[in-house]
Amino acid sequence: MHLEQAVLVLEDGSRFEGRSVGAATEQVGEVCFNTSMTGYQEIMTDPSYAGQIVTMTYTQIGNVGINTEDMESARPHIRGFIIKESSRVTSNWRAQESLGNFLRRYGIPAIEGIDTRALVAHLRDHGAQRGVLSTVDFNQDSLLAKARAWPGLAGMDLTGEVGCLEPHAWQEGLTAWKADRWPAPSPIQEENRLRVAVLDFGIKHNILRSLVSAGCQLTVLPGTTPAAQILALQPDGVFLSNGPGDPDAVKHGIRTIAALIAANKPIFGICLGHQMLCLALGGETEKMKFGHRGGNHPVLDLQTGRVEVTSQNHGFMVRRDRLPADLQVSHESLFDGTIEGVSHRHKPVFSVQYHPEASPGPHDAHPLFQRFVQLMQAHTL
Repeated sequence: MHLEQAVLVLEDGSRFEGRSVGAATEQVGEVCFNTSMTGYQEIMTDPSYAGQIVTMTYTQIGNVGINTEDMESARPHIRGFIIKESSRVTSNWRAQESLGNFLRRYGIPAIEGIDTRALVAHLRDHGAQRGVLSTVDFNQDSLLAKARAWPGLAGMDLTGEVGCLEPHAWQEGLTAWKADRWPAPSPIQEENRLRVAVLDFGIKHNILRSLVSAGCQLTVLPGTTPAAQILALQPDGVFLSNGPGDPDAVKHGIRTIAALIAANKPIFGICLGHQMLCLALGGETEKMKFGHRGGNHPVLDLQTGRVEVTSQNHGFMVRRDRLPADLQVSHESLFDGTIEGVSHRHKPVFSVQYHPEASPGPHDAHPLFQRFVQLMQAHTL
């Protein structure tokens, strides 16, 4: 176990000193927090966290180790990791390496031993901040200058750093130990599967697996793919993925989505895809004070009155006072009343702000994949 010194400095000058449990290096990013009690591996490998230094509010992290099955992408995307205590013991039959080894292997700095309650309270009061996490430089003035020099996530398009570069098929569904959490789908013949074009702005593997298990045949496309090329595939529907950064900065994606809506294709968007869909129809987004990140966010379905506990990771939101007339709010947060879902009044289009595949998190929202399938089926009749 590495126990070298590590330090975190925020743009307002706040300083937190602790011990290094990751790579001996330095990273600058947006310091945020996640309230999930489990799923640290899925969080670290979620592409939506590109550009961010993540604080875990749960006290002990690393006790179940790391394994290849729980990777949500090919590698971790966080800039840094902040925890109260790193478990000295890895105890799980699926574990293949320790958290510390994983972080060092990918060159990610991590700090333990700081008062994460004080840090999270500070971020809640003052908002997510630019920060620098270092194990190599401990000079306050130097670190503060580095934190303030970083431009921040507002106006930043990070989708090109985390999405796929070439079109490819995805055929893997939910594995047996995950699929038994939901009713098993009826066997689906390949010729009966619905063809879905997935726009990859930083998609998670379990979202793709969930779509396959729902009965979809997937072609995953780079987020830069133009609408004409997508429509040439003659998909039954289009899925807009999650991803990092400022949705308003992803201009190419917004133009593509607007063209797909005009073509009357069934569309399902989540997270960044949800925000970009609203922008494509003339809406506006804004940066939140500290965002929604965790697996305990209650969302009210305004159509059914049902409350879903959801998994979320976003620092931007759709402005209710600028919502286009063609969209109606379908879901809202019971934490702060922000928009959590919309549906188009005239077209087969809907989206949600959260992650319905729940990796990590509860599974209340998983039926949304079947809703997308039913929408495509109705549209092809």
